[in-house]
Amino acid sequence: MRVQSLTLVAASAALLAPTTFPDAPPPTRPGPQAQFRSGHQSQSGPARADRSGPRMGPVPQPQTGPVPRAGIRPGRGAAPGEDGRDEGAVSAADLLARVRDCEPVSEGRYRSDAGAPADIPVCGARDAVYWKADLDVDCDGRPGDHCNSRTDPHFTPATAYTQSDGRPLDAERLPYVVVPEPSDIWDHREHEVHGGSVAAVVHGDRVRYAVVGDIGPRRLIGEASYAAAKSLGIPADPHAGGTDSGVTYIVFKDSEVEPIEDQAAAQETGERLAREFVDGR
Repeated sequence: MRVQSLTLVAASAALLAPTTFPDAPPPTRPGPQAQFRSGHQSQSGPARADRSGPRMGPVPQPQTGPVPRAGIRPGRGAAPGEDGRDEGAVSAADLLARVRDCEPVSEGRYRSDAGAPADIPVCGARDAVYWKADLDVDCDGRPGDHCNSRTDPHFTPATAYTQSDGRPLDAERLPYVVVPEPSDIWDHREHEVHGGSVAAVVHGDRVRYAVVGDIGPRRLIGEASYAAAKSLGIPADPHAGGTDSGVTYIVFKDSEVEPIEDQAAAQETGERLAREFVDGR
């Protein structure tokens, strides 16, 4: 069970030596998930006890050029098949081997939950940032059969980023991950990560592709949507689901799915970027 606390212990400011991640995840466990405090503008309000951090809305990103069409990003290599290779799917083992070592890019370390040790760095490579943490189930956004105020007493009908019609994201159907609010620990914007960025999420021998869809507490890390948890074989109940550890999040820099809800584009782009990442291209 998660520690019920409204007080965050100060995050460690010291960077430790590069970390080697373990290969095998532990079994899943019951435990409450996080509340999101999100929308189109920064908000503050009562924090959920088990996560102890207010949620915020999206940080506006300057538009520096035309928005690429769904799943396409300029300047990151050829699409599958353009070089004549039949590359195949990237396995969980391939990705875990690529991120075994950690060169921290965060100025400090995150907690998985309130009261847990601050021992999770955000690691960096040329084309991605990544971390290994738990998975708390985000059920906020558009209400549905599994995600609503009856199934989740901390349900909030909003997400930091919205889909193309302006409505909140649908946690039941859209696999997405959560990044922490920018802070003195780490600012995702400085690493070309934003709403719609493509992520590979690994648990056990499963790899699923998702988008960055929400912003979480500034000193906690390790959250993904109901749909993401379910696709990874992790219990997705908003109150008692999730897993304590063993989930690896790899977010590809300067990537974007537009519109954010285009799951086919996220899958196609994610497979291509994962192959480039593993091959060192």
